[in-house]
Amino acid sequence: MIIWIASFPKSGNTWIRAIISSLIYSDDGIFNFELLKRVQQFPNKKHFENFTDKYQNPHELKKFWIPAQERINLGNDTKFFKTHHINCKIGEYPFTNRKNTLGTIYIVRDPRNLVNSFSNHYSIDKHVAKKTITSREFVTGEIYRENKQNNVFTIIGSWKDHYNSWTKANQNLLIIKYEDLLSDPQKELNRIIKYLNNFMDFRYDDQKIKNILSSTSFERMQKNEVENGFFEAVPDKFNTKKVNFFNQGKNNNWKKYLNQEDVKYIESNFSTEMRELGYL
Repeated sequence: MIIWIASFPKSGNTWIRAIISSLIYSDDGIFNFELLKRVQQFPNKKHFENFTDKYQNPHELKKFWIPAQERINLGNDTKFFKTHHINCKIGEYPFTNRKNTLGTIYIVRDPRNLVNSFSNHYSIDKHVAKKTITSREFVTGEIYRENKQNNVFTIIGSWKDHYNSWTKANQNLLIIKYEDLLSDPQKELNRIIKYLNNFMDFRYDDQKIKNILSSTSFERMQKNEVENGFFEAVPDKFNTKKVNFFNQGKNNNWKKYLNQEDVKYIESNFSTEMRELGYL
């Protein structure tokens, strides 16, 4: 069955995948970017092979969300999948269900910090970024570019719709706040280990944990990207260069980048959820 690593874009999904792939798929806990390929993305073109080739038609894709996952789960082993897709239902077609989902690790980030992160990552104006994260119409498209070989229509929705869709389902749920991952990665790694121990057996010891924390630190992954490149980095809007995926980390503080009007706009749109998470 599937354990989802779900998040709104630019919320720390890749960081959690790095930690989990090092924990589960390496012997020594030392991370490298190739390990990320062990945690695939859904939806992905290959999961819809022999179902449909209409990858940009959501009303065609929705019919095969569950059949695709049923085929993935034929092996009866535990699999991790990254997704930015909202956990929605269109008509009678849910994105996933309890038969196919073992659990969900949901990563959430203060939406005020998403504005600058979106602006940098997608080479867009902060005003556009602000409108994007509050839009219920947010889907894959020009602003949300993916590898063209894996370009499947993905419904995102607004930050609060995305958060509520995954967390209110509440089946075997672990919520990780990006800010907690920055401030105390060892505590969050311990929470992940405790959570995963409910579903699977894997080997770890103090040295492996130490290696995971060291090799998946934001600074180390940022350095690795600069030195070796990162296959998930996206080009700028002019397709002339790749934008660094690991950009600011702790230095991305909304208080530096947002004016009072921007802050009020985001907080008024997301006040209930931000209070629930302790952001307000």
